[in-house]
Amino acid sequence: MGMLDGRVAVVTGSGRGIGRGIAMALAAAGAKVVVNDLGATLDGSGEEKTPADQVVDEILTRGGTAVSNYGSVADWNQAHAMIDQAVEAFGRIDILVNVAGILRDRMLFNMTEAEWDAVLAVHLKGMFNCTQAASVYMRQQRYGRVISMSSVSALGSAGQPNYGAAKAGILGLTWSTANAMGRYGVTCNAILPSGATRMIDSTPRGKAFFEEHGKWPSEMAVGTERDPDNVAPLVVYLASEGAGHVNGQAFNSVGYGYTLLAQPTPVRRLEADRRLTPDEIAANFEQTLGGNLKPPPGLDFGKLVPDRTGEGWTELEDGLRFWKNASMEP
Repeated sequence: MGMLDGRVAVVTGSGRGIGRGIAMALAAAGAKVVVNDLGATLDGSGEEKTPADQVVDEILTRGGTAVSNYGSVADWNQAHAMIDQAVEAFGRIDILVNVAGILRDRMLFNMTEAEWDAVLAVHLKGMFNCTQAASVYMRQQRYGRVISMSSVSALGSAGQPNYGAAKAGILGLTWSTANAMGRYGVTCNAILPSGATRMIDSTPRGKAFFEEHGKWPSEMAVGTERDPDNVAPLVVYLASEGAGHVNGQAFNSVGYGYTLLAQPTPVRRLEADRRLTPDEIAANFEQTLGGNLKPPPGLDFGKLVPDRTGEGWTELEDGLRFWKNASMEP
């Protein structure tokens, strides 16, 4: 018996990389999968059916059930048709995993409106289009699981204002959807994944790696802590019936483990019994709100968990351990 036997899943952007690993893992767990991929290049241009078809062929070869979809998540009608296809082919839609994305990196002062719009359209509007379509069915059947890929870039990647803003928007839409749909038995969670994908290959760091090693980071990552397939096991669990109590959460997937992110929480407050004046704020700011301000988190977030030999770790069983931040919870 698989964890997802009888369930129907749609995975966007699943012809390559993280999405491919998720589609394969969902199918291995028993789900029937609609493998969506436009087959575009990293910047969103072009279309090709091969990536989606290859993943479907792999799933079928391994005894699973899958069909291809080549629609654009950024297009309202195509996104809705994708969800409708799942229902028409398999009778229902239980799981939606939003992975589809593109890159058009540029520093803020060099970015064009077109570069901004294109990235927001795929990542953020794409999540909305697909989730809105799926939510109608999930609300009616009073069951559903939505898992969306955010990114540590949402925490302040300097060269990705469009990508970072879209990924931060995904967190906001995740929380909104969780609050709206939880009463209907539908959960919505986000993952900030890591792994060496073709997106990493396209960066200056990835190209320098190729020049040094003769292989791309994505090629060298297979079977290692940098393998994008390491994200998939958490997705399978969150997509399962047993994860019904997990709603509105965000997880960072790094290496062979997962980190739960703290929900936004108040830190300090300055108030009065009347409207404060700017002079009063200036006179009191440093000793109240302004003391020991932290810089934006940036891309080093995933490295902030203490060394595995440090304090706060508990050995659960051979090769499996758990850490918690003592300052955040008892």
